[in-house]
Amino acid sequence: MKILVTGGAGFIGSNFVHYVYRERPDWHITVYDKLTYAGNKANIAGLDESRVAFIQADIADPEAIDAAVAETDAVIHFAAESHNDNSLHDPSPFIHTNLIGTFQILEAVRKHGKRLHHVSTDEVYGDLELDDPAKFTPETPYNPSSPYSSTKAGSDLLVRAWVRSFGVQATISNCSNNYGPYQHVEKVIPRQITNLIDGQKLKLYGSGENVRDWIHTEDHSSGVLTILEKGRIGETYLIGADGEKNNLEVFKLILKLMGKDESWLEHVNDRPGHDLRYAIDATKLHEELGWTPKYTDFETGLADTIKWYQDNEAWWRPQKEATEAKYKELGR
Repeated sequence: MKILVTGGAGFIGSNFVHYVYRERPDWHITVYDKLTYAGNKANIAGLDESRVAFIQADIADPEAIDAAVAETDAVIHFAAESHNDNSLHDPSPFIHTNLIGTFQILEAVRKHGKRLHHVSTDEVYGDLELDDPAKFTPETPYNPSSPYSSTKAGSDLLVRAWVRSFGVQATISNCSNNYGPYQHVEKVIPRQITNLIDGQKLKLYGSGENVRDWIHTEDHSSGVLTILEKGRIGETYLIGADGEKNNLEVFKLILKLMGKDESWLEHVNDRPGHDLRYAIDATKLHEELGWTPKYTDFETGLADTIKWYQDNEAWWRPQKEATEAKYKELGR
């Protein structure tokens, strides 16, 4: 099979590329990435170029995406602007990439009759109360709260409309918060790990009560591949590994694993509109497609992630200074 992976030089996309490269040795992968600040060609370095090709282009460029889609069997669409803080500062790139970019991909797969899997987020559902026993399911109404999550919700709805109106062969997945290697240091877990490496305190938004449902990116990759190969066209599947932790718990675990006490924890101004809790019910993916996660112990997965950042300072160091300067300007 020949697959096109949009955003394949980003965090989650590059981890998927590595996963497929290992698990499907007879597949050819084309990585399509604009290489914005969050994309890094080094994320796919060392892979056999006879099996992995690279195209640097914008998914919102209709000619470029059309040409790439024409040469593939299936498109796995990871490319997105995805950082909530950035969307609050400037929503325009999120409109461009998440909405216009997804529209151009849909038109290309419609024209050429290609299979599409659209990767999305649980943030499209808004949030849950901290004491609510419920979890997100594929039937949960959309209720996004930021420019990021609202543009991802819009992209999901575009995919659904193209399936219904034009018969596009597409599936959708909504996943909980990912962690693992190759994640930009602006994101919460790598930011805290690299802060400690630099002798700086952890920066915790507000009281730290907000809950996220964490999944190792390796498990996200296996879930996406399962849906691509076995999923029913037109269906939405939620990918999660029952990893609910509040932010304070995660920060304390980072401190423990890195040999620091709680004096290294600093509370900073909370983010506007900060969602309270995310929680994924992945029953449909388990029961219909037989998927199970590998990293069911969060502490083990987090320890592996910490070691990766400790061992790969040359990868993250160029990002760090500018990232912290931006957060300082925002007071966070």
